[in-house]
Amino acid sequence: MLSRRRFLNQTAALGATAFTASLAAPGARAAGLSAPTALSGANFDLTVAYTPVGVDGRKREAVLVNQSFPAPLLRWREGEEVTINVTNALDEDTSIHWHGVLLPAGMDGVPGVSFPGIRPSETFTYRFPVKQSGTYWYHSHSGMQEQIGHYGPIIIDPKGADPVQYDREHVVMLGDWIHESPEKIFRKLKSSNEAFNFQKRTLGDFIADAGKEGLGAAVRERAMWAGMRMSPTDIADVTGAVYAYLVNGHGPGDNWTGLFHPGERVRLRLINASGMTIFNLRIPGLAMTVVQADGVNVEPVETDEIQIGIAETYDVIIRPDDRAYTLFAETIDRSGFARATLSPRAGMVAEVPALRPRPTLTMKDMAMNHGAPAAASSDGHSMDHAAMDHGAMTGGTSQGAARQAHHHPTGVGVDMVAEFPVDRLADRGTGLEDVSHRVLTYAQLKSLASNPDVRAPGREIELHLTGNMSRYMWSFDGVKFSDVIEPLLFHEGERLRLTLVNDTMMNHPIHLHGMYFDVVTGDHAHKPRKHTILVKPGEKMSVDVTADAPGEWALHCHLIFHMVAGMMQTVRVHAMNGDDRPTAEDHQDHGAHEAHSSHGDHQ
Repeated sequence: MLSRRRFLNQTAALGATAFTASLAAPGARAAGLSAPTALSGANFDLTVAYTPVGVDGRKREAVLVNQSFPAPLLRWREGEEVTINVTNALDEDTSIHWHGVLLPAGMDGVPGVSFPGIRPSETFTYRFPVKQSGTYWYHSHSGMQEQIGHYGPIIIDPKGADPVQYDREHVVMLGDWIHESPEKIFRKLKSSNEAFNFQKRTLGDFIADAGKEGLGAAVRERAMWAGMRMSPTDIADVTGAVYAYLVNGHGPGDNWTGLFHPGERVRLRLINASGMTIFNLRIPGLAMTVVQADGVNVEPVETDEIQIGIAETYDVIIRPDDRAYTLFAETIDRSGFARATLSPRAGMVAEVPALRPRPTLTMKDMAMNHGAPAAASSDGHSMDHAAMDHGAMTGGTSQGAARQAHHHPTGVGVDMVAEFPVDRLADRGTGLEDVSHRVLTYAQLKSLASNPDVRAPGREIELHLTGNMSRYMWSFDGVKFSDVIEPLLFHEGERLRLTLVNDTMMNHPIHLHGMYFDVVTGDHAHKPRKHTILVKPGEKMSVDVTADAPGEWALHCHLIFHMVAGMMQTVRVHAMNGDDRPTAEDHQDHGAHEAHSSHGDHQ
């Protein structure tokens, strides 16, 4: 079987490129651009093979599906059963994971967790019923193939009437692309987590801060960061210094163009298929109405900018006039951008915005209390010390202790702890706190239909997102994937609450396979349902999960190099038979983990 080491290399979703399909909605007028490769129906034949690809005028060998970059658009219909024959023409194992699609565990496509992988010269047949509709995507979960082209979009048409009315659609995949090997990039990060951060603060920044805050405050603030051996500009691990940012496989200079007729309702199916890049997307001069998030219809929300975490999808409706618009996807650290044009006629362009000043992290991102009185911890004890505890955190942590709610993980993989984590669901994303226009937040999202399960959770699991940035170690509860002994145990049919505490100063897109998160934005039955959630620095957020998918499933950060470094866990949904009931002992998550493959992270 494919080892966990190799699987970890890429179970994240890098889609380092972008793909856009221009497809007319049913009954609509013909699209202005010919559509890239699109396959529809119930039976599909896909071949994974090495293929040269040119990006920004430079060629390299990529891993593509059906020689298409990105992979072909797959169009399914809710209620049908699809059969997909995947042939491996590589000289290494491969796989396909159907991101966000609800299916049996054996069809999920995660080597080392749910199936053995597809060996060279072999064909694996995926077969499963399509239980949902919406915008999704697929990608390799083997090695780092996803980083070099092995990914593509999925559209699932509803079996009934679509509540979203539109005249035309464009599927837009955002991505990042590297011309050197992803393994080389990872080795550089292990040597120095700031290897690609060329936006550090300067003497000019210090003088400006001293002028605004006072000399003493500026000195103290610099001393604090120096004492933690961290940088407030460390927003993204891999930056525009090495990445090319793409829309549908095209760099900014290529200017991919999506056509429309003035006055049409145009549906943009936005997919962040990048490996390490969070984008802030806006269309200057044009409002966007969000109608779907992660494939689930939501009550329409009009906004001007969306922060899109890796592996998230958003469907938006726009109503463009008779002019060209720039679709501008700026990276979270402002080191680069992806750009395309939306236009009524080919050849038109619009002004491309300048990159905004790079953001810096704040005390809130460190879960600092800003000098507030001593706060009470979740267990009722007073905490009067600084928010991020950067003391000597050595020693091990037992798996049992790591499973209990309201704990602080320790160990060599933990270089900070958020002492005052807060609910940040209504906060704008990093760098967007002070922009003058509207910015989408999770707190604004409400599922259009009532949640399928409205039961109160019967128990809670608290899980910390942890890291040692200076050593580039990432984990859950301070335990990297190769050291995990037991999976998180869910019991079939139960409703449980998973509380995530981000002890790091980075955003983490967390993805659960096989089940959806109901994000706890309030006590109501229309919580937004997502397969991937972006957890902000210093944030404590809760999601409710219905354990309705027996088997073993991956839970991981979708920053590919974070997962490679160990930010990964498995969830076992224990099938309940007859009168089986979970016992108090079951809730201690004990029982040996039956390893499907060798453990291991990249060190």
